Amino acid sequence: MTGVNWCVYNAEWVHDRAIQAAEFVSTHSWLLPSPPAVIPSLETEVAGLRFRSPLGLAAGFDKSGRAVPFWAALGFGHVEIGSISAEVSHGNPKPRLWRTAQRERGIIVYYGLPNDGCRRVASRLSGVRRTVPLGINIVNTNRGPGAPAETDDGIIADYVESVRVLAPHASYLTLNLSCPNTCDGRGFVSDSGRVVALLEAVEELRVTRPVFLKVAPFGEVSGLEAFLKAVERFGYVNGFGINLPPGKPAGFEHWSHLPGAVAGKPCEAAMTRALVDLYARIDRRRHSILATGGVFTAEDAYRRIRLGATLVQFLTALVYEGPWVVRRMESGLARLLERDGFRNIHDAIGVDCGTIKRSSSPHRAVAQPG
Repeated sequence: MTGVNWCVYNAEWVHDRAIQAAEFVSTHSWLLPSPPAVIPSLETEVAGLRFRSPLGLAAGFDKSGRAVPFWAALGFGHVEIGSISAEVSHGNPKPRLWRTAQRERGIIVYYGLPNDGCRRVASRLSGVRRTVPLGINIVNTNRGPGAPAETDDGIIADYVESVRVLAPHASYLTLNLSCPNTCDGRGFVSDSGRVVALLEAVEELRVTRPVFLKVAPFGEVSGLEAFLKAVERFGYVNGFGINLPPGKPAGFEHWSHLPGAVAGKPCEAAMTRALVDLYARIDRRRHSILATGGVFTAEDAYRRIRLGATLVQFLTALVYEGPWVVRRMESGLARLLERDGFRNIHDAIGVDCGTIKRSSSPHRAVAQPG
């Protein structure tokens, strides 16, 4: 079997083995690596939570919270697990994960949100000591491609149940409103009325944890502005995360025969555009941005921060660079801050706002000279 075929047909097997190994280490504390020393210039506060660094594990790697202690010991400043739904979900049919060619540094994801369900995850987390902030990413249950469409009331009830069960175990919650690989997930955020109904239902729970909303890049700025206007009155919303755009980015038509969205370097331009669009329009006194997409180096993370991100998450870098990439990024980020004369990471947020202009293409962001 060629290396390409191995990547295409065995990526999920490799991912499963990685999670099993991380879970084993997490349950045998003497095997955990010693956490790296705190770098004062990287410490920051977001929504009342203290972070040892702005770098975090993105949702999608540890889908059911099986290895939280291991990720924290690697050096992540926060860990986001999920997406997790009210009911157990087996996700989409296999195969549903592919690694692209090495030079492309991407993965094609069509998982469809498989997870153990909120009750089992809550039970698992009840025995876990948190050493860094833990984010729990919540989504509507995916019952498979052939399942009938759900009613709005059913979708909202699903979210609400997961929030109710999982909130006590979280440092913060992320409501995933736009999964690219499920039918219900793609359309929900495009209707402001449905978003408002969901946020009203969650508001009734009086959740005391910070809440972030995760959405895919909007095709038009008008759609983003309508979304932000709809959520403006919900004071408990602390910020926004950016999800993968559906489909394949320009230049990756050779993967069009496979379903799913593309993570890693291929999605970097679209995710950067979404970050710029968001930062230009949010109320920065109330809201923060959790940036993701194509982050492999300290320079990548630093660029997101200078464009407006408060926290930066990554996942695909672990696949290509290995687990010690976290510590390399942290030390590199500290050096970049020192080089540019910033005493703390917070001072660099948004300093390059306005240096990127919006492209007419949904998959490109163009550097603005000067």
